[in-house]
Amino acid sequence: MELHLIIALVIFLFPLAYSPGPGNSFFAAIGATRGLKAAVPALVGYHVATFAVTILIGMGFGLVLVSEPNFIRVLSIAGSLYVFYLAWLFLREALRTQTEGGSVGVVNGGVRFVDGAMILLLNPKAYLIIGLLFSQFLNTAENGLGQVVGISAIFTANNLIAFAVWTLAGASIARLFGKNGSGRGINAVFAACLFGVAVWMILPAFDL
Repeated sequence: MELHLIIALVIFLFPLAYSPGPGNSFFAAIGATRGLKAAVPALVGYHVATFAVTILIGMGFGLVLVSEPNFIRVLSIAGSLYVFYLAWLFLREALRTQTEGGSVGVVNGGVRFVDGAMILLLNPKAYLIIGLLFSQFLNTAENGLGQVVGISAIFTANNLIAFAVWTLAGASIARLFGKNGSGRGINAVFAACLFGVAVWMILPAFDL
């Protein structure tokens, strides 16, 4: 890919990756409740799935499904239920967390590789964004496979950096406010944010 196209692609992706959504809200919650180290398996899982799905859609696989309303509806419901499940786990563990001196306690154990992968695979908006991405930046007159791999790599790397930033931001906010004795409250707030994400994800299923 030419340099000016790479720059245009990064500019196009920047607001999509850094604005609030299911993925970055999920990782901010992990950062707040468990810390960056515990988020690594989920980060790897999410972005391995991102790279694979992006390449498949770029090569033309799954385009029919992405444009099928019933597929989007089922995916919205499944994704929302999965995030509800994760949010409940976060909230339950936040309520059990014991802190010393009012600081935020980090829950033992990290979030799994499969949890990160499922957040991507069950997010219908991710499929729509990927489809839009290729409609804007894929030049069929050039090397199709090379372009698809290049676009997929840039998309994945941009998301990885953004989600790492969100994870660190969640951890920093929890440490800052947790010093005032509100550690468990901060954990509960981020769990509530995940519940909000789950509600937001299910709206497309009802055309809302």
